[in-house]
Amino acid sequence: MKSSKAVFLLVALVCIALLGFAMYLQIVEEMQPCPLCVIQRYMFVLVAAFALLGYFMPLPARRGGAALGVLAALGGAGTAIWHLYVKAHPGVSCTTDPLETALNQLPTAKLWPQMFTADGFCSAPWPPVFGLQIPTWSLIWFSLLALVLLVQVFARAPRSTIWK
Repeated sequence: MKSSKAVFLLVALVCIALLGFAMYLQIVEEMQPCPLCVIQRYMFVLVAAFALLGYFMPLPARRGGAALGVLAALGGAGTAIWHLYVKAHPGVSCTTDPLETALNQLPTAKLWPQMFTADGFCSAPWPPVFGLQIPTWSLIWFSLLALVLLVQVFARAPRSTIWK
């Protein structure tokens, strides 16, 4: 299977679209993000950044961008799994989360507070989106993105050219 620049661009665009949908839920539906939501947003940003890196790199170096994207997607999937656990066991989450304080002190939270500031509770009972909880959707997307990028890690490179 040939490694394709279009796959990397598609992965980045999917991540950007998902972040846009998160902003829609926050602004229009008034669903405030919790610390775990914000971490998942960071992971989507990382997956998009590594996919764009793979898009702009020559073919031999794309595997590195894809591998880093896989790691970011797996980190996001792990965060989503923990988020689902917290939602299923509300006693795990307390009212004052030290993670929230730490996340809100990061420079990105200062530069773009609407995207990266955590204001909600991880165990908040938000209504499902298209029948599933938001962390479930995140887990599905992180898994799909990881699989797509994993295929790119192990794709055979054609010998004729390195920039295709």
